[in-house]
Amino acid sequence: MAREITDLLAEVRTGTGKGAARQARREGYVPGIIYGDGQEPQPIKVKYNYLLTKLRQGRFLQTLFNLKVEGQPDVHVVCRGVQRDVVKDLPTHVDFMRIHDDSRIELFIHVEFVNHEASPGLKRGGTLVVVRPEVELEVTAGDIPDHITVDLTGKKIGDVIHINDVQLPAGVKPTIARNFVIANVTAPSGLVAEENAEETA
Repeated sequence: MAREITDLLAEVRTGTGKGAARQARREGYVPGIIYGDGQEPQPIKVKYNYLLTKLRQGRFLQTLFNLKVEGQPDVHVVCRGVQRDVVKDLPTHVDFMRIHDDSRIELFIHVEFVNHEASPGLKRGGTLVVVRPEVELEVTAGDIPDHITVDLTGKKIGDVIHINDVQLPAGVKPTIARNFVIANVTAPSGLVAEENAEETA
């Protein structure tokens, strides 16, 4: 299932340079630029509070956006930089790069766990400890998976689930070369205490 691309609203910014950027900030906007794809850079501005909300939602630099600028065709972009005030740590400028649907990009993708009831370890009272609720993957911009699925069928207490255990969608690969841990099934504290008691008996 492909992920829905998030809309990001912006407006055309007239003029370039520091004066125009300061004017945009005075009016409650964060100035920005769209570049790439062999086209001329396009100055834009984004409403300050709107952008701040998006930034605070997290993963802003790893999200593919559908940038909507009034009077222009929508364009897919990723953020390539947010300049911030050195004192207040608030955004002062934002850069976006145009992306083709066949471009390869790196994004964090949600991990979904299924078939909890088919896990002997969980049925015994074990706990699923999620190490990575999201995984950074290299994907094709036009076919971003909404999530990756981890099947817990047959998982016992002590089992560890690595990225290589997961069936990834076609054309998707992890950005990290090593076989990192996504989750594990741990024993309930009561069971650990019982086993320790048996060992020392």
